[in-house]
Amino acid sequence: MVGLKPSDVPPPLGVKMASAGLAACIADIVTFPLDTAKVRLQIQGEKAVEAAKNIRYRGVFGTISTMIRTEGPKSLYNGLVAGLQRQLCFASIRIGLYDNVKNFYTGGKDNPGVLIRILAGCTTGAMAVSFAQPTDVVKVRFQAQMNLDGVARRYNGTMQAYKHIFQNEGLRGLWKGTLPNITRNALVNCTELVTYDLIKEAILKHNLMSDNLPCHFVSAFGAGFVTTVIASPVDVVKTRYMNSPPGQYTSAINCAWTMMTKEGPTAFYKGFVPSFLRLGSWNIVMFVSFEQIKRAMMVTKKRAEATN
Repeated sequence: MVGLKPSDVPPPLGVKMASAGLAACIADIVTFPLDTAKVRLQIQGEKAVEAAKNIRYRGVFGTISTMIRTEGPKSLYNGLVAGLQRQLCFASIRIGLYDNVKNFYTGGKDNPGVLIRILAGCTTGAMAVSFAQPTDVVKVRFQAQMNLDGVARRYNGTMQAYKHIFQNEGLRGLWKGTLPNITRNALVNCTELVTYDLIKEAILKHNLMSDNLPCHFVSAFGAGFVTTVIASPVDVVKTRYMNSPPGQYTSAINCAWTMMTKEGPTAFYKGFVPSFLRLGSWNIVMFVSFEQIKRAMMVTKKRAEATN
């Protein structure tokens, strides 16, 4: 698939959305332990977490090692089902719709400016969060849940978690943290897609590489690093607030203020290394898979049309 030449005809919306959703699921499966380690590091410092046998996490690989030792290897994939549900809803919208929204804002003109790209990324990111927020809430809560003897489990299954949250917290519970999540994902989406777009265009414009796997790899790695730097503070607040029991924080802003006053500004960059490892590797797997799946689907579509 890597050797296929990119088509001159843009893929239809359905192909882009399906490719994005499938590629994001592949990326999630590969990088999920890093995401779980990031969540554990981000919530460290909360009383409920500290009370769980005083387990302390130190660094991404130390966190993974501690989780395997104390909870077993399966704990690294807590919330994977919700994570895949999230990507099928989330990535297909935020990535699959990006080019179409960008063209809508430019009226179909070529070479849109950076501001138009940012606006398109923010738009599709916000749209995706609004739709997929319940899956994100359940995913984060499963990742934060400790599988320890003597520590009560909040949820026993994905569907039970949706039901439990709805019955005890209502629709507001399922959409808890929507505002910080929209903020975070608008930042992530526009930074991720715009950076990838710009790096890839620069590489192709200066003939540094052709439109193939190495080009996609470099562009994705750069997008992952820039995105982590910009989005990490909002990501920490989002994780803390979505995982918190009712009444702990009055709002996402209150959560951020509590973190600042009790733990200092460095709290906003807790889990930065796993965030970068996760976002960098996630971007590489996702964008490379996305480009190859999209091309393969277009080739299959053309062959089917030629046969008919």
